[in-house]
Formats: sequence, C-alpha cells, structure tokens
Amino acid sequence: MHLSPVPPRRRILLAAAAAAATALLTTGPVAAEPLSAGAAEPTDRQQQYAAAAAEQGVPQSILLGVSYLESRWDTHPGQPSTSGGYGPMHLTDADQVLSGPSSSHVDEDEDPRGDDSRPLVVDAAAAAAPAGDVLPQASLQTLDAAAALTGLSAEALRTDAAANIRGGAALLTSYQKELGAPMGADSDPAAWYGAVARYSGADTEDAAAAFADEVYDQIRIGAGRTTDDGQRVTLAASAVTPDESGLHRLGLRRAERPDGLECPVRVACEWIPAPYEKYGPNPGDYGNHDLGARPAQQKIEYIVIHDTEGYFGPSVKLVQTKTYLGWHYTLRSVDGYVAQHIKAKDVGWHAGNWYVNAKSIGIEHEGFAGHGTWYTEAMYRTSAKLVRHLALRFQIPLDRQHILGHDNVSGTVASTVRGMHWDPGPYWDWSHYFELMQAPFQSTGTPQSGLVTIDPTYATNQPAFYGCNQQPPGVPTPTPPAQPCPLRPSSSVILHTAPSETAPLVNDKGLRPDGSPDTMYISDHGARASAGQTYALAGVQGDWTAIWYLGQKAWFYNPASAPTAKWSEGFVVTPKPGKATIPVYGRAYPERAAYPSYIPYQTISPLQYTFSAGQRYALGGILPGEYYRAVSFDGSAPGDRTVVRGENRYVQIQFGHRVMYANLDDVQILPAAEGAAQ
Repeated sequence: MHLSPVPPRRRILLAAAAAAATALLTTGPVAAEPLSAGAAEPTDRQQQYAAAAAEQGVPQSILLGVSYLESRWDTHPGQPSTSGGYGPMHLTDADQVLSGPSSSHVDEDEDPRGDDSRPLVVDAAAAAAPAGDVLPQASLQTLDAAAALTGLSAEALRTDAAANIRGGAALLTSYQKELGAPMGADSDPAAWYGAVARYSGADTEDAAAAFADEVYDQIRIGAGRTTDDGQRVTLAASAVTPDESGLHRLGLRRAERPDGLECPVRVACEWIPAPYEKYGPNPGDYGNHDLGARPAQQKIEYIVIHDTEGYFGPSVKLVQTKTYLGWHYTLRSVDGYVAQHIKAKDVGWHAGNWYVNAKSIGIEHEGFAGHGTWYTEAMYRTSAKLVRHLALRFQIPLDRQHILGHDNVSGTVASTVRGMHWDPGPYWDWSHYFELMQAPFQSTGTPQSGLVTIDPTYATNQPAFYGCNQQPPGVPTPTPPAQPCPLRPSSSVILHTAPSETAPLVNDKGLRPDGSPDTMYISDHGARASAGQTYALAGVQGDWTAIWYLGQKAWFYNPASAPTAKWSEGFVVTPKPGKATIPVYGRAYPERAAYPSYIPYQTISPLQYTFSAGQRYALGGILPGEYYRAVSFDGSAPGDRTVVRGENRYVQIQFGHRVMYANLDDVQILPAAEGAAQ
C-alpha cells in the first residue's frame, strides 16, 4: 500500500522536539566530557562499544543489547530509518528526516478493493493526509539531546558510528540518572530496565516494556554478526533477570487492550478500529472494509506485508476514515508498536485484488519502499511475532507462497497488472524476517532437485538501483534523468535474458507491453526475484542459474563460492500433454455455472502472460475457485456475505515476481526432480 506522509508541520514538530530535549537536559546529567584531545578513537567496532560503555558508565551488555534491538549494529551510513533514526544506536532527528520527499497516497484510478462488482476508487480528498504528529513525541529528537550530552556535532552523530555509539550511551546514562538507579559500567545490568524501556521512544508503557524485554532476551541468548560495513560484533550470553520497577516511573500511557485483541501476549498492541460505516444514500456507499465470518466461511490463505509509504500517525488516521480503505494492522517503526484496526474474521481493502483480500490479513509497516530509509529491528521483531501468531492460529504456512509482499499480489485482470503496488520493496529483509519467525529459508535439495529458493546474502547483495525518492506512484517507467540510489543491502536478485551481466534484463509484458527490457528503476520489479521465492530450475551455465519466469528463461548470478539461492525440492506444474499453451490468472474464481441467478457472474479473465508446454513453475498449493459476494452495507443485496464455490480448482504458481493461478484441469503436477534441467 502507498500512503503519503503529512506535509511537515515544522513549528509543532520542532517545538515538541525542543521541549523533549530541554526536559531531558534539565533533569539529566551535565554534558559528559568528550575524549581527551589527541586520544585515538578505536577503529574496531567491538572496541568502540567497550570504550563508549566505559566513558559513559553503561554496562557493555546493555549498550550492545539496545543497539542490537535498534539496528542489529548496522550503520546504514548517513541514511535514516523511517522514524528518523541514524546509526547503530538509532539516534532520531525528526527535522532531518522530515525534510525528505513525500509519496503519494493511492495511485490514480486505483481500486484497492479489486472487485469488479463493487469497484472502489478513492477520492483524492479522502486520501489527503490528516493533520497530526508525524512521529511520536518521545522519539522526535534524541540526536539533539545526545549532541548536548557529548559535545559531538549532529553531523558526526548521524554519520560516524563511533560517535553515534557514544551518543546512545550518553542517553542511556542520562535516563538511568533521572530514575535514580545504580550507574556505572560495572553496575548490575538488571537495574537498567527502566532506562532501556525509555530508550525505545515508545509512548505507551506496554510498548516500552516489550522493547526492554526484547533487549534482555537478546542479552540472555547472546548474538554475533558481521555488520553492514564489515565489522564483527559479539554480545556474550549472560543470565540476567531485570528489575522492572523503573518502568512504572516513566509515566507512560497505558494502552487499552480489550478482550478479543488479536495480538500475541508479549507484543504491545492497541485496538484502534477502522469504521464500518455508511456515508451515502446507496447500498454500496460504505467503508472501509467488509464484514465476514472467516475462517469458518472462507479459509484465510495469506498474510500480506505492506509498507505505508507514510508515517504511523497519519496512516492510522487514514484507516479510521470511513471513505478510505482498511487493513488489519499498522506497525510503528520506532518501537514496533501495533495498532489493530479490523478483526481477522472481516475482509480488509488493502491488496487491490478481491480474491486475495477475501482470503488474507493485511499488515502495514511504517516505512517507504524506495526513499532510502530503513526498517527498524524493533518493527521486524514485532511483525514477525504477530505474523507467526496469526499463521499458527489460522494454519497459514510460513513460506513465501502464503506470506506475501504487496508486490507479490497479482493484478486481477490484464488491465490492472501495471498499476499494482511494489511495496515493501527490494530493501525489505525477507531472510531475516523469516528467521525471526523461526522459519528460515533452508536448502532441502540438490542441483538435481529441480527447484531453487532465492536467498542472497542480504548485507553484501547491493544491486545498483536508481530513481529512489523520484518514483511516480504505480508507474514503473522512470522519467529521466533519474539519480542512482545509494548502494544498500537488498533481498532482490536481478534477472537477465542470458547468463551475463551485460545481457538485457528480462521483460515483464504486463509492465512493458512493447517487449522492451525491464530496468533497474527502483519501482520496476519485473526482472527481480526476491528472497524466499521458489522457482523451477530452467538451466545452469557456469556461475549462472536459470529459472522459468513469466514464460521465459531468466538468468541470475549464483556462484558456488557465494550462492544467491538454495536448492529445494517439491512439486512443479506444467501444461498437460497435448496443450501447447494454457492461460494464467490473477484470481481463482468459480465457473459461470456456480453462480446462482441472483449473483452476477464474475468473469474468468486470463492475464497477458503465456504458460507454454515445456515450462515449469513451482507449485504453491491447490485452491478452490471462490468468490466472496459483499456489495451492500447491511447485507441486503441478493446473496450478500456468501461465498460462491464451484467445480473449478486452481494451482497457485510462482509465475514471476507475483504469484498467479492456473486451472487444475489444464496442468499436471510433477515432482520437481522429474525431468529437471541440468
């Protein structure tokens, strides 16, 4: 989904930021003495954490644990998170991040409902971002406070990892002093729970506690990884039981958590309902979701991952608008806080494809797909817990055939393919996300197994995209000249027409009907495969691997010394003998005979792609042909709130970047190893 941030309300934001910084400085310690002139800064990142902990009087395990929960110790050099946080300690600078570009709410003529029988085109006025703080006040301007405490410049705190770590350590010490708790590098880490909770930037007590709990959980199990700039950092496992008494002295709001809230117990979650409300004289004049009876009436097959293309506050206000569209959850970047808007039994309008909407839960994440910001670890962790909870509850497989990005949802018919969204974008770390869900991508086969699962090393896989901050919404064709994006880690691998870096990219005829190659423009995903997606093997040549993709062989660089995919086993789909080609669809609807006379037939319309004999695509499941009828506010339309089912059954296939469907009667299902390309 694409929403836009509120235009910067600078006087309000900066006044709030100044107040927050002033309050911190007047109640906290005086600025710490900087390192003595001429003292050499450690160049090793582990030593930088140790030096900052000693200088500012913070237990090293606390400093490392907090930093891990903010950034996994990555630097993201000079690039802010969605919530305006910089560096490994996520020091926030609202003014700096709000000076960046904005995005569009919804695309022109977009139908987020995706239902031919009840089209919904969102009015531009309804999509206008409502007034409200873009970022929660507690997280507005910690970078200024860190600068005052350390004497370091804002620019150094944004761009220099060692300075950023010192600034974060100084903030932790100031919070600890305000609480009147034990201080010092050799103090008991258990006594720092309140300071850690405050560091989260959360404005509710349960969200602050959830962040602190994650930090202490990480300290107990330890961690070790190589950062985005090649530094090896380790947090030794340490048994510690925190003293939580400081949490209640922070004076944070206690969020309402009514019975029936569909969130895991240890996730900070609040019920902020989307309106099911009539706004006009016609039966179809209502918003912003539909009532349902899932899963009893219809199985929930998918969870769809979106980013908001805007900030949390305005996005939540939009989902509370009756003339807008609705999704089930919104997650906040700074602390992973969750707002639930729609119950799982009901149908949100979020994916632009009614078949998927009727069978999915939509989760929005505060963020931008191509604006250079990064998704925080706190939000990844909360989201992973939420998705795992929902998947277990509704028996949804934890794989990329069922946990979809919005960019993996197909257009409904040929004419809607080009306007479908591309969030959460190529910078979403799918591999890490599934590790957090305890469902990591693993090699289950050999080169003879016939399937490959895309899984590049996220930190070192940095494709040369361009056009960040410049993309027109929903249009994958750049307006030259477009500037190169900063090189950043990505989950995407790039697909060529031949096994060579100089070969043109493959063509997605849904995006480029003229047959021209797709591009490296940031929103142009027609020649990309993403981590966790599984494809049928089409060939191997040296360091290059080919997959079947949108009716053609698509090659990606996959050297044995640094593989970008894992061998997998499973089943593939291919046309039945005697069929030269078969159609593929963007939705799995029943045949005409299945509809009673009082429910209009929903056309089974193929997409513009061709599935030819000899091609193979990974099987994602077998699904019934279904159509959920919902077109009136009070359910008074004939057949309303019922599911039409017929004899048609479909196979879900990984046909391109998006999942698509083929009629089961047109295909045969084979073990992938049978006749696999070598």
